Amino acid sequence: MRTALLQSSGRPGSVVENLKVLDEAAGRAAAAGAALLVTPEMFLTGYAIGDDIGRLAEPADGACADEIAEIAGRHGLAVAYGYPERDGETVFNSAQLISADGTRLANYRKTHLFGCFEHEHFVPGGTPVVQAELNGLRVGIMICYDVEFPENVRAHALAGTDLLVVPTAQMHPFQFVAESVVPVRAFENQMYVAYVNRVGREGEFEFVGLSTLAGPDGVARTRGGRADALLLADADPAFLAASRETNPYLKDRRPGLYGSLV
Repeated sequence: MRTALLQSSGRPGSVVENLKVLDEAAGRAAAAGAALLVTPEMFLTGYAIGDDIGRLAEPADGACADEIAEIAGRHGLAVAYGYPERDGETVFNSAQLISADGTRLANYRKTHLFGCFEHEHFVPGGTPVVQAELNGLRVGIMICYDVEFPENVRAHALAGTDLLVVPTAQMHPFQFVAESVVPVRAFENQMYVAYVNRVGREGEFEFVGLSTLAGPDGVARTRGGRADALLLADADPAFLAASRETNPYLKDRRPGLYGSLV
């Protein structure tokens, strides 16, 4: 499945402008044969926007979800996007997957919040594995810091995730996560990982780009730089099946030895 990674911070604070950026990227991705477009973390509103997070947050089935469903349907590809989700008085850092026919397939709430900024503005989610079937692949969702916990990604592997999409706001000086940790996660869990980052400076944060789609062999199929980009790479189910046949990690596990981890 051809997957497009939208490496961009859009226009922080402007939902209207970010929807325009998403629409334009969806058109280019579809023209290049992509079946799925993934945005960074909090793409809909911007990340470092302070109290505007609460003002701009909306329900998973809100007006922006409807607009993105229309974009997905018009361009004929699925969209996974990051946004602040309001549920009553509670705000989550969320990512939602909408199919090419506009159906809301999955909504994930970030389970591991990073730093004082996120703990001030969000409540952590409580469901670690969220998945949906898309074009013959089982797609899972995480957000940024979540992928740095090996137990989190292993839970997806055991649940059969084929392609893990990870909207991200990964900042300096932690670029080693994009460069090294993500390919290792893909290899040790035998899945594709689409890690899609913001770029440039927002408030106190400097986002480093380096978005990638890593394969089950630990090799990056594409790698962004430090500027806005639309990256394309394939998640190949045949290659994934062959890789799982030869890689022994999941077969050689001894769960009875790991009880102390929990």
